[in-house]
Amino acid sequence: MNRTLRLLGLASLLGLHALGASAAGLDSLEAFVKNAKSGRADFTQTVTPPAKDGQPARAKTSTGSFEFQRPGRFRFDYRKPFAQTIVADGRTLSLYDADLNQVTQRAQAQALGSTPAALIAAAADVKALQADFTLDNQPERDGLQWVRATPKSKDGQLQNVQIGFKGDALAALEILDAFGQRSVLKFDKVELNPALPADAFQFKVPAGADVIKQ
Repeated sequence: MNRTLRLLGLASLLGLHALGASAAGLDSLEAFVKNAKSGRADFTQTVTPPAKDGQPARAKTSTGSFEFQRPGRFRFDYRKPFAQTIVADGRTLSLYDADLNQVTQRAQAQALGSTPAALIAAAADVKALQADFTLDNQPERDGLQWVRATPKSKDGQLQNVQIGFKGDALAALEILDAFGQRSVLKFDKVELNPALPADAFQFKVPAGADVIKQ
């Protein structure tokens, strides 16, 4: 899988803010942010770049697992087709590429900004999300309630994010970035408020790995 596409999809994945609309999707978002203090799930991520020169875009698919704990801690473990780990411990965001044996680290506050991962792991309530995004309820589809978030700032990497809920549980994210690339994450085996290991969000640099600090 093209690593550049994966990292672009990942960059899009990493926030979200919102402005209110009274609808089922927003109600689900509010309940999720308020009640889900931790969670874990399996996920499938499909990244589709924009078509070029009239040729159809070729989608790339990854699978793995996801865990989060508020405030501000989460972990993505990509398993197929390449091993990659992203860990946010509340202060530092670490991205480890197993094939390259390379770790990239950034201050978490700078790396996340307004991203879906920030919503999932950090937001205290919907009011805390209202400054930077406009939220529009979307029609129900695929058995899910949807909210679309559009950044008010035109300088970021996102065009919009759609968040799908099944009841109060997060079920899907559909992310369209500024380059026209679409990243769709579908979550399965979702558990809300599980007891997570104390070291789940502690990242240890593997032996011999190169570390790049940004």
